[in-house]
Amino acid sequence: MTTNYTTFQSQFFNYVAAYTSDTNWTTEFPLVIDRAEQRIYRDLDLLATRITDTSATTSSGVRSLPLPTSIGTFLVIEDVSIFTPSSLGTTGARNQVVPISRQFIDVVYPSSETGVPEWFCRTDATNIIFGPAPDQAYSVEIVGTQRPSVLSSGNSSTVLTQLVPDLFFAAAMCEASGFMRNYGEQSDNPQMAQSWENTYKMLLTNAMAEEMRKKFMSQGWTMQLPNPIATPPRA
Repeated sequence: MTTNYTTFQSQFFNYVAAYTSDTNWTTEFPLVIDRAEQRIYRDLDLLATRITDTSATTSSGVRSLPLPTSIGTFLVIEDVSIFTPSSLGTTGARNQVVPISRQFIDVVYPSSETGVPEWFCRTDATNIIFGPAPDQAYSVEIVGTQRPSVLSSGNSSTVLTQLVPDLFFAAAMCEASGFMRNYGEQSDNPQMAQSWENTYKMLLTNAMAEEMRKKFMSQGWTMQLPNPIATPPRA
């Protein structure tokens, strides 16, 4: 069952036995949400966080390209493509650019060679470089992961509340358990934190299997649920 900010807030404060007006939680509650979200996004490679952005355009003779931010900030770059001819923009032929090291690009293209880029390298958080440098203003398609907006009163629903609300709640309770036990005191009374941690890990395993199925990365590179008794494993 999906949830939203209002429902989550109500359930959360019911579990921690506090009021939404409790000043001890005024600052902590948004931090609990943020930490829970960041943990899940790093643990679970959600297909829903994949973004395709075609707003970028190369500059002739310039090998570097700032990553577009028209949709959001890219964290992981998975695919880069150049569309040719340049006159057709994104309706042209897609030419996939292969990821490689910066050293390779610097050695193979040390001077002013230009052409349709064949290789790319991410040089920092906001830029990539091409080899060779583009000889025209080509439209670029970039596919990668981005962080969705955090759950809040102004953003009542996220991919986590829609797809894995149980996992999100468990992650939030792991954070809340530490706060309520002043973190260090968890060693004196670890039952609450450990119980939610075990629940989180169990739900994470199940959610991860489902995500692998979505991407045809499950057993035998299929969309099938992993079968522990299948002999031999699916090819």
